[in-house]
Amino acid sequence: MCSHSLIFHANLFLLLLIVGCHAQLRVDYYKNTCPNVESIVRSAVEKKLQQTFVTAPATLRLFFHDCFVRVRIVTTGCDASVMLATRNNTSEKDNPINLSLAGDGFDTVIKAKAAVDSVPGCQNKVSCADILALATRDVIALAGGPSYAVELGRLDGRVSTKASVRHHLPHPEFKLEQLNQMFASHGLTLTDLVALSGAHTIGFSHCSQFSKRIYNFRRRKSIDHTLNPTYAKQLQQVCPKNVDPRLAIDMDPVTPRTFDNQYYKNLQQGRGLLASDQALFTHKRTRDLVNLFASNNTAFEASFVSAMMKLGRIGVKTGNQGEIRHDCTMIN
Repeated sequence: MCSHSLIFHANLFLLLLIVGCHAQLRVDYYKNTCPNVESIVRSAVEKKLQQTFVTAPATLRLFFHDCFVRVRIVTTGCDASVMLATRNNTSEKDNPINLSLAGDGFDTVIKAKAAVDSVPGCQNKVSCADILALATRDVIALAGGPSYAVELGRLDGRVSTKASVRHHLPHPEFKLEQLNQMFASHGLTLTDLVALSGAHTIGFSHCSQFSKRIYNFRRRKSIDHTLNPTYAKQLQQVCPKNVDPRLAIDMDPVTPRTFDNQYYKNLQQGRGLLASDQALFTHKRTRDLVNLFASNNTAFEASFVSAMMKLGRIGVKTGNQGEIRHDCTMIN
């Protein structure tokens, strides 16, 4: 009886702690300190996006990596820890799991931060974590996706170590059970998983991430049977066996520069680039969701926004847990 009571109170304390952090996030957080922060960030993001479209998927992926990765001992999350750099390359972004992040994502946040700090009254008032969250919303909207209110009030983390990053990001060969377990550990549902995967509608991937599916599936020198044969041949032409590992191709071959529900239509046709993508359609637990999002873009957008809101609350720093960095790449 006593042990049950202790567990109950411990869980209640944890719940109150989590709710307390979320309660400090609010849409109008900078109303008095930097009231025009959203328009300032959007203007900087728009300018960057005009220079290169890679800005969109790169910024979105940076946000996901920042929020989703946890390190041992210290809880990280949406705290811009992924942006910290060290001279000896021992920070979080130097872990192999993060090496494929495109520089345009980092550059977008750095330029938006500079734009915010150049406005009188706003200097050192807005965190890099919040700027990343806003920039992510903006690239999605500018690419044709939904716009939504971003909760603000995150502080920047002070801890970022290469050695301590756990493998808390989905692997391209993960099966649904592995994906679901990973997302559930962050409080995200199966619907959140399928919706967030839709971000691959503007993503890109390196040939090495799916080469086994088109050349040596299950070590039988065959093609993954869940792949559309015509699509598989197209991939072989673009990604020959000895291709430059730096070569990247669009994850959505139909509308690669538009944030839409084409990703799910591709899955229905066996055109999911990664095994972890196609698994969403081949598995009966998520097939209905894929079919829903493929036929109803409004349903997809609503679920995606809901999932992004939940993602943006993971590991938030408030109070004395963090700081507002003067430079997004280094602690104050």
